[in-house]
Amino acid sequence: MFTLKPLPYKPNALEPTISGRTLDFHYNKHHVGYLNKLNELSAGKYNNVALEDVIRQTCGKDIPIFNNAAQVYNHSFYWDSMTDKYKQPPEKIMQLIKECFGSYEKFAEEFVANGVGQFGSGWVWLIKSETKGLEILKTANADTPIAHGLAPLITCDVWEHAYYLDYQNRRPDYLKLFLEKLVNWEFAEQNL
Repeated sequence: MFTLKPLPYKPNALEPTISGRTLDFHYNKHHVGYLNKLNELSAGKYNNVALEDVIRQTCGKDIPIFNNAAQVYNHSFYWDSMTDKYKQPPEKIMQLIKECFGSYEKFAEEFVANGVGQFGSGWVWLIKSETKGLEILKTANADTPIAHGLAPLITCDVWEHAYYLDYQNRRPDYLKLFLEKLVNWEFAEQNL
């Protein structure tokens, strides 16, 4: 049985960028819903199997279990990708960003453009690439980099439930403020 990972901050800690109302609804309704469905669908099938392994084993094979397992993982990763104590990227991350994108500003532009360009529901990720250093990746619906052997550093949820109560149809504003005020760069550095 899979369990809900607690939030790393209080539900209202990300205000005003993300309201306590949005966070509560997102975490306690959407995330819990995916977790409950995963436990229902996987009962007795994946005892003592890590969530990441369930994702890898079901990718392209058992879509209902994959979708719910990936959404549980993606949401947990998203919560950890944010902090209520924002700091600039550490030197190691900043150096990689400059090497791979030219500047932090170019990285931010590309990250926002990919998040805005994700048609419909999905995610935008900063991933560690074996060949290019760092890359930005967008995934649709429940898809996740770990299903494809890629190493995520941070993610931003671009499903409407992540921002609609606070930003309505202004996804670009949500993404810009995510980068300016919420990214947990220490978490990203731990994932390098």
